[in-house]
Amino acid sequence: MTFQEHSLDLDAPIEVERITSFLKRTVTEELRRKGAVVGISGGVDSSVVLGLCARSFGAERVRALILPEKESERESELFARQVAAHFGIVPIVENIASVLESFGCYERRDEAIRRLFPEYDATRGYRSKIVLPGNLLDQDSFNAFSLTILTPEGHSMTKPLPAEEFRQITAATNLKQRTRMAKLYYHAEVNNYAVMGTAPKNERDLGFFVKYGDGGADVMPIAHLYKTQVYGLAEYLEIPEQIRNRTPTTDTYSAPSSQEEFFFRLPFETLDMLWYAMENGVSSSAAARIMHLTEEQVDRVWRDLSSKKRATEYLRLQALEPERPGFAKGAGA
Repeated sequence: MTFQEHSLDLDAPIEVERITSFLKRTVTEELRRKGAVVGISGGVDSSVVLGLCARSFGAERVRALILPEKESERESELFARQVAAHFGIVPIVENIASVLESFGCYERRDEAIRRLFPEYDATRGYRSKIVLPGNLLDQDSFNAFSLTILTPEGHSMTKPLPAEEFRQITAATNLKQRTRMAKLYYHAEVNNYAVMGTAPKNERDLGFFVKYGDGGADVMPIAHLYKTQVYGLAEYLEIPEQIRNRTPTTDTYSAPSSQEEFFFRLPFETLDMLWYAMENGVSSSAAARIMHLTEEQVDRVWRDLSSKKRATEYLRLQALEPERPGFAKGAGA
């Protein structure tokens, strides 16, 4: 196949029409629902999904939910309100902090953090985040997570994150996404609407989502699109420029953390092109030449992509069931 710098370019009007036709048919005919519920975060993915739903069902049949908690970035809600207004939708805002408190989300997470940093105290202004090693192009390393804390004075400290603490911090933090999913389904059931997932291909295929959290949805309108293609649709849908220019964040940890820093380890422009080349049988030498990289760098990224897909396969599996049992010969005769 031909691999070039514009291999991922989409015809945005055609793709938007294709997705909206799919949404109308799927939601009304297959799911027998009347509209859509979208959780919006002020990021480009949820903004694009909101725009697609507004085109598909009309603003009056779309519920836009903003679900902040006490560690959410203030600007996330401001941008979410902005994009809702852009599509003529009045958002529903429900703060989930009290629910998370009752689940012990913050307490359980901080308990694990204090096993590494005994001085950690969120009530005094300490903040935390989980990070992966630096840019994949610069170093070959395992996806070994580290924990970074920020002191009230702004000093940063980082330690390798042992498996036990990683699991506890992740399990506690994932309560945020799972609580949001419960809220989305409440509003969907009240209105007889369908819940829209907002993950692009990068998140869905590489496992950057929470099972039965932000991965819980009835329809995934952009799960087939690379992140850079989502940006192309955002421009066509006239998503506010501030949102399109915003660095994609997790908005999950109390300390600022970009998606690149936490998980992907590459700018999306580079990641998407190399991933496309890998999936379409382009040789590493050809990909390196077009991307102005070395073959070693290309191979390193491809190994990381394959590793992430393997390690997160569990997240994409539906509930497993045993096969239907056989019956003894002559039973029921």
